[in-house]
Amino acid sequence: MPDYLGEDMRKNKKDPTDKDDDKPYQVLDENDIAVLKRYGQGAYAEQLKQLEIDIEECVKKGIMLSVLDENDIAVLKRYGQGAYAEQLKQLEIDIEECVKKVNELSGVKESDTGLAPPALWDIAADKQAMQSEQPLQATFSLNIEVARCTKIITSEGHEPRYMINVKQFAKFVVDLAETVAPTDIEEGMRVGVDRNKYQIHLPLPAKIDPSVTMMQVEEKPDVTYADVGGCKDQIEKLREVVETPLLHPERFVNLGIEPPKGVLLYGPPGTGKTLCARAVANRTDACFIRVIGSELVQKYVGEGARMVRELFEMARTKKACLIFFDEIDAVGGARFDDGMGGDNEVQRTMLELINQLDGFDPRGNIKVLMATNRPDTLDPALVRPGRLDRKIEFALPDLAGRAHILKIHAKQMSVERDIRYDLLARLCPNSTGAEIRSVCTEAGMFAIRARRKVATEKDFLEAVNKVIKGYAKFSATPRFKMVNVPKTRRTFCDGKCRKHTMHKVTQYKKGKESTYAQGRRRYDAKQRGFGGQTKPIFRKKAKTTKKIVLRMECTECKHRKQLPIKRCKHFELGGQKKARGQVIGFLLF
Repeated sequence: MPDYLGEDMRKNKKDPTDKDDDKPYQVLDENDIAVLKRYGQGAYAEQLKQLEIDIEECVKKGIMLSVLDENDIAVLKRYGQGAYAEQLKQLEIDIEECVKKVNELSGVKESDTGLAPPALWDIAADKQAMQSEQPLQATFSLNIEVARCTKIITSEGHEPRYMINVKQFAKFVVDLAETVAPTDIEEGMRVGVDRNKYQIHLPLPAKIDPSVTMMQVEEKPDVTYADVGGCKDQIEKLREVVETPLLHPERFVNLGIEPPKGVLLYGPPGTGKTLCARAVANRTDACFIRVIGSELVQKYVGEGARMVRELFEMARTKKACLIFFDEIDAVGGARFDDGMGGDNEVQRTMLELINQLDGFDPRGNIKVLMATNRPDTLDPALVRPGRLDRKIEFALPDLAGRAHILKIHAKQMSVERDIRYDLLARLCPNSTGAEIRSVCTEAGMFAIRARRKVATEKDFLEAVNKVIKGYAKFSATPRFKMVNVPKTRRTFCDGKCRKHTMHKVTQYKKGKESTYAQGRRRYDAKQRGFGGQTKPIFRKKAKTTKKIVLRMECTECKHRKQLPIKRCKHFELGGQKKARGQVIGFLLF
């Protein structure tokens, strides 16, 4: 047997009879080996080994094994994992929730993770770097230079040749490479040219300004049609123009008509124009581009028109695109000559926009939405049919619309269940959706000041008094007031507004101020605050002097009627004089 131990090893080898304390290493016994095998394998290695032995015995005996069901698979998965697999999985879930919570508290979105804060972005430097085109390195290890195909030269019996223009260098007439088809190249297209052979090796997409590319909305807004209140008719008209041509184009083809491609949304501020556009972007799968009118007003001549051209070039590369111009009156105003030339650049931008909407080149499958608060200032050439086929007015919401808006915003709040939204809507006449949203916010602020977790109806009433401008208090006295009310609604409105329930009361006196009023129906402080009314209380006719004219006006249809009443000495309106024509309250029939 060969001797694998050298002389030095034999000399250093100790006698096995020595004590264990003198040994540098101890020999493993059977228990140590069993422990190492146990921890070196999975926690359920013994059970799995026994299971394998049982399966082999069944096969030898000829016993048919049944198919594993879901419970057996769950048991195998459970025993095949480690002892701490469930704890580790739960720990990973907890870590993800903690990271998500930290991002929400710090204001970091998922799409922003890993990027520098927007305050540190240097858009000007990035724009300059994009404008300076560097030679591209192709995948086939050739130096590619960017050029533009200016003209395609065709002749009978010969293959077409292409005239290219290399920026700040020269013009060449070149051929196509073997990997490029003639149908891939068009006039005016950017192409990649080999420096050595000057052959067109690949077509390039259109060069788009980074500021134009950033206008594309990547993430869908979280606003749906259910979040827009008081605009039911407007939403239906908008869906006919935007959604139906994209989802059901065959309906227009069968009728032989072209679908409308432009919509103008106009109305007072805060009525839901931009909100509807965000809901449309959420509903459709088309590319959504949002442009502010002031972004097209640039410092240098021709920059605004160039941005409009690149904007529509980018839109034509998409399968379907929706462009939303907000505050279009910034660039779409009527043209006039002021003699100074200050608005010439704005007018050039508008002319380019008109050309892109309905010019020589077809628009393609591009829908255009425009929103403005001043439709009377727009240029007639911009709003004519063919460019903006449909004009949708967003007026002030009616009573049902105001109640719907209140319910939408109150749904996200902690409020009482028995709040009368119809009553609150009556107390907000001629209010926009933005003002009603502010009412809900102020109601929450009143609840926070009172250290309450739930907003009450009283909070909403106080918010109405604070937010709605020009709205008078319900009563001139802290206890009660009396006015001469018609017995029926028909006697006042003469059948013209029977469905309307709220009417404004104004008192007049010729030449002097009125301080008293006689009546039959009383509103105490509690019922006055909540819009309720008590039973009629009949009193004896008091001694009167001069007549006062009481004007009642319907808040819905503006129908008016004057009722002469007399001044009474028993009931003073708040201890202070009321000016002529001042609103003294509202009546609910």
